[in-house]
Amino acid sequence: MKNFTVTTPKNIKIDKKIVHTIVSELKNILEFTVESLNVNFVTPEIMIGINKQYLAHDYDTDVIAFNYSGDNSKLDGEIFISIGQTIDNSIRFNVNLDSELIRLIVHGILHLLGYDDKKPYDKKKMKIEEDKLTEKLKKDYKNILIEYDY
Repeated sequence: MKNFTVTTPKNIKIDKKIVHTIVSELKNILEFTVESLNVNFVTPEIMIGINKQYLAHDYDTDVIAFNYSGDNSKLDGEIFISIGQTIDNSIRFNVNLDSELIRLIVHGILHLLGYDDKKPYDKKKMKIEEDKLTEKLKKDYKNILIEYDY
């Protein structure tokens, strides 16, 4: 897939090939094209900075997505995933780390496709789609996070 990158800081090692494959599967299932897409796995400190700068929130969050095109079928955007929150979520919700990483990738893609989770009805609709896609993908992908040095 051209114009698709996965980035990490030096202290996070992700199997980028798996992330590419997951996004490619989502592209086929959800029938979208990629103009340009960056999936960034970041530390809590980086996520707090992004959240503060762009959303005026002074805290870590699990995923933030920026849609640069406004076109919900031709993705041009960025997804930021906090590895710290991913680990916390996997413990809090008693799910394995790979499932949580997949869920957050799915969640970010759904936001770029126009899904919203601000209102209860929209949040429920998004959660149903997110759960369905995560369930479908999680059995095929393991060991996405290779290393994380705090």
